Amino acid sequence: MTYVKLNLGLVAAAALALTTISAPAAAQVLKTGVDATFAPHAMVKLGGGLQGFNIELGEELAKRMGKKLEIEGTEFSGLIPGLNAKKYDFVLAPVTVTPERAKTLLFTEGYLNTDFTFVEKKSAPGIKSLDDLKGKTIAVNKGSAYETWTRENAAKYGFKYDVYGSNSDAVQAVQAGRADANLGGNTVSAWAAKQNPEVKTSYTITTGLVWALAFRGDDKAGRDAASMALKCMKKDGFVAKTAEKWFSFKPPADAAAVVIAPGHGVPGMEGYDATPVALKC
Repeated sequence: MTYVKLNLGLVAAAALALTTISAPAAAQVLKTGVDATFAPHAMVKLGGGLQGFNIELGEELAKRMGKKLEIEGTEFSGLIPGLNAKKYDFVLAPVTVTPERAKTLLFTEGYLNTDFTFVEKKSAPGIKSLDDLKGKTIAVNKGSAYETWTRENAAKYGFKYDVYGSNSDAVQAVQAGRADANLGGNTVSAWAAKQNPEVKTSYTITTGLVWALAFRGDDKAGRDAASMALKCMKKDGFVAKTAEKWFSFKPPADAAAVVIAPGHGVPGMEGYDATPVALKC
């Protein structure tokens, strides 16, 4: 059974929602957060509650760990501060693992590869290379890896950028003509174009990065426990099947949704524990 508590005054801005999945009464509660406007990873259902790839991922993770899961919907920029303040046990929203973030957070291994894709009006000529960004205004989600990329590359490629509270607001800025393009994750950008006939996807930046579940830097036990459950979800195909359901493509054999890391964390990033793991599923 699923229980949902929504503050309707905040749904439009941040889709505030609280969802609890049933589990044994004695089970520990796992508290987490998502950007509930980040479709198709997390979004509010018309009948109440939340749905999306990451919602199903989190529910299955908690189920396999024998725990209850409470999910709060809020702006992405508040998720990592909330994690560090111990409001959340982990961040369920897609968090791009970067060297900078790996210095202060612990991550499970990646569950999806993430590239960066631009969204433009369908009538736009289309961005075909990064040199085409000169003179344009790019809309991005506050606190995201896309904001970091635009901040670090604005001077190099000669563009301006505006920051919005949610990715959907950034896409709407493109529709309204306040921005020339939105930069977001490849899955989210594809979904935006699929749902909105006024926009299209264009140039994709291949990053080699992954999305993973984020834990506080001092919570190795929590990270390792979730990591074990995630490995089992990869082993039996749950992650790949759920990705295919929501994104309409089958992850290849070398994708993060399929490959199981030898240890806990993202190989090559700080915080990775390379000690070989014996699966306990």
